Amino acid sequence: MDTTNIPEEIDYRRRYFFGAAAATVAAAQLVGITAAGAQTGGSGRRTPSAGASAPFTSLKQIDAGVVNVGYAQTGPADGPAVILLHGWPYDIDSFTDVAPLLASAGYRVIVPYLRGHGTTRFLSSDTVRNGQPSAVALDTVAMMDALKIERAILAGYDWGARSANVIAALWPERCKAMVSVSGYLIGSRAAGKMPLPPKAELQWWYQYYFATERGRAGYDEHRQDFARLIWELASPKWDFDDATFMRSAAALDNPDHVSVVIHNYRWRLGLAEGEPKYDAFEERLAAFPAIALPTITMEGDANGAPHPDPEAYAKKFTGRYEHRLITGGIGHNLPQEAPQDFAQAVIDVDRF
Repeated sequence: MDTTNIPEEIDYRRRYFFGAAAATVAAAQLVGITAAGAQTGGSGRRTPSAGASAPFTSLKQIDAGVVNVGYAQTGPADGPAVILLHGWPYDIDSFTDVAPLLASAGYRVIVPYLRGHGTTRFLSSDTVRNGQPSAVALDTVAMMDALKIERAILAGYDWGARSANVIAALWPERCKAMVSVSGYLIGSRAAGKMPLPPKAELQWWYQYYFATERGRAGYDEHRQDFARLIWELASPKWDFDDATFMRSAAALDNPDHVSVVIHNYRWRLGLAEGEPKYDAFEERLAAFPAIALPTITMEGDANGAPHPDPEAYAKKFTGRYEHRLITGGIGHNLPQEAPQDFAQAVIDVDRF
């Protein structure tokens, strides 16, 4: 795709953007939410059929490093920046309820599509469709450079939480504070080669599927069915509706999606090489560096996706730190399942 012809703002999937009414509702929703409530209660849980915010409408595009990033933005342009990072196989709609809450609190909220998702495109057909962690994280740093954002609060889950961790560890000067679902997600290829007990290996079935050419072809052919299965397994108690799923599934139609996803999982197992320009970053990450920035980690009590035990990673956060368990049947896609709790964590970590 020739990204030089992409307009700065595009109408993607006929979405509806945040208006004054949405901001008013968001402000009301935040009233009465306390840090203690966020830790204990699933107070922010909402099913899509129960009045979720309207999806994003106008998207912006900006060249950032090796990609042209598609992103949504809301809130005051001069407010403190918050970057919300989604996971796989999800998209920016994970934050349609979180973003207006933060915008109403005065934050400039930026929600980018990860490489291989939505309207984010590689600038050159010659660029490796690389899914290794440091490459994905650098897209966010490059976007910050392009938007002239010196520091931001980073908040995410799944791939997005991993990118936030990587930036906080390697470029702490760019990260004011962090909210990370499932905690410390920095890994290494050496760790990825270590066998796990059978029950733990079973949770990673798709990683082994992706290691085969049959798996690549199967994922390419059945993207939506595959994504729906992951959603159901990862959030077994989330009663999402078809419209919510299909809105996000459209982001998987990106022409680079399969290549980026397959490379990510094969790289983790040592079955695909990365790019030499990222070697120094990956070497530093392989040492599992501590993160000294203010951090809140979060976990849903019904997360069906592979995730570490909070006690296993608590000591990796050496700055002011807090862990919150969100109850009420909250699964892997925590910001979409418990948006008020997630937004409150962002606000709270900014006050640390």
